[in-house]
Amino acid sequence: MAFTEIAYDVADRVATVTLCRPERLNAFTHTMRVELIEAFDQADADDGVRAVVVTGAGRAFCAGADLGGGGGTFGHRERGDGAESVEGAPRDGGGTVALRIARSLKPVIGAINGPAVGVGVTMTLPMDVRLAAESARFGFVFARRGIVTEAASSWFLPRIVGIAQAMEWAATGRVFPAAEALTGRLVSRVLPDAELLPAAYALAAEIAGNTSAVSVAAIRRLMWSGLSASSPWEAHAADSRLMAELGGGADSVEGVTAFLEKRRADFPMKVSEDLPPGVPSWPDNPYGV
Repeated sequence: MAFTEIAYDVADRVATVTLCRPERLNAFTHTMRVELIEAFDQADADDGVRAVVVTGAGRAFCAGADLGGGGGTFGHRERGDGAESVEGAPRDGGGTVALRIARSLKPVIGAINGPAVGVGVTMTLPMDVRLAAESARFGFVFARRGIVTEAASSWFLPRIVGIAQAMEWAATGRVFPAAEALTGRLVSRVLPDAELLPAAYALAAEIAGNTSAVSVAAIRRLMWSGLSASSPWEAHAADSRLMAELGGGADSVEGVTAFLEKRRADFPMKVSEDLPPGVPSWPDNPYGV
């Protein structure tokens, strides 16, 4: 599809998804929602993509939902059926994006270059690594708008930062600086603005240049699904299945041989063709939407 509110580019085995409404601080719309889901579909389908970097155009990452519709912005929804509803309620748009990012088979790096508020921050929670520019600002502002946390953030945020920190940010709805996001473990690093994208691409290049795509996809699913495991025995069972399935595979042979020969590995397996059946299907979807 032709994108109008995001840009999608692939270079050096890294896909870059850029939110592109700089005149509106990249505020989230229905169109952006559809295009983000399509972008992640494309990234997963392309074996030439080894990692995804998500950033914003201009001085913001994403200022949240576009409030141009005024006070009725969040009140126009009606009960629905089918793929656009959950238990009779219309699906939260940010949640559809967050859940699509969650099931990505490629590691996702958020390069948060400016304000990330509302859905602008909750959409980053299923990303694997979040890097922030010094100018970035964050806000879980929902209680100040009379609504609730969305994009499945009531599941993601406490698991990332802990329940006390999650509730402080969500209950106050205040906007806070990148330094506080780092202290609260929302982001991994804070960098000078000019160094943000180079750092994100360096991380993506390290993944692309040194690892098995199938291994990374499997590890990503193991890590995220393990957050809701009831016991480490569940993780042990999943690990055991995948060690058995991948241990005799071509990537394992190449990885060990390359190590012994003191050279960089050239892994032959492809995510599109060789992902073993033991890789968890995550997140589970009990609603069939």
